[in-house]
Amino acid sequence: MGLYRGERRRPKGGGPLRADENEEASGYMETTSRVGVQAPAAEGGQQVPSARRTVDGYLLAPFPWYGLDEAFTGPRWLMQVGTAADGAVEHGSIGHGDEPSIRHEAMGEDKERFAVVVTVAANPVRRSADGTGLLEATSVSSAAWLAGVGLLSFTWPGQMDHTLRDDWLDQQTETAWVLADDLGGDDWSTLSLPVDGVPTPFHYRESEFGWVLAGSTQEGVHVGAYGRGMSAYGLGFAVIKDIGVYA
Repeated sequence: MGLYRGERRRPKGGGPLRADENEEASGYMETTSRVGVQAPAAEGGQQVPSARRTVDGYLLAPFPWYGLDEAFTGPRWLMQVGTAADGAVEHGSIGHGDEPSIRHEAMGEDKERFAVVVTVAANPVRRSADGTGLLEATSVSSAAWLAGVGLLSFTWPGQMDHTLRDDWLDQQTETAWVLADDLGGDDWSTLSLPVDGVPTPFHYRESEFGWVLAGSTQEGVHVGAYGRGMSAYGLGFAVIKDIGVYA
């Protein structure tokens, strides 16, 4: 395959491929690149707001993007897009609320309030770009896993040496992998939330780091979400009518 080092595995529910590296926390699936991840640096080395990141990758997606519905009136911003080896856009994220920084427990109570919505193309079993193998279908587990590692990417336990975070992240990513592969397990509950105005069941779980949920839509995509400081119980999701306004 050649895309990652390490063993590549897949949840039995048809979730994303994984490798034992930190690339998972950046939102990779069967991806070789991310589009629109890095914001240009402003004066003084500070990054400009994510909303000014490129929208080009999002515009290439053959599926609709989801975000929070119009009941949410706060800031919205682009995050990242994941592409397959052949360049096809497979998933991406839209942020809402405060742009999160890495949480350090020693800093005390979190003041950030954010929710990130992950849209995953509902792909069937298909041939790899080089024609030598098959890629499994994506599923709700794919969205659950991407949301789980997305939350981890903004989490850093207190009293942990910087050099140990990679080991911690590997362990927690493996846990997120196992949880996403068992959406019917005791760690998940069912939460009904509106999607395009239609009550839709989601798999939902909470942890000390925040919350994660995942479900499917009538538009042929899977939706995952994660957040902190904003209650998931009051959220609703809707198709973004014009992703170009984020440019």
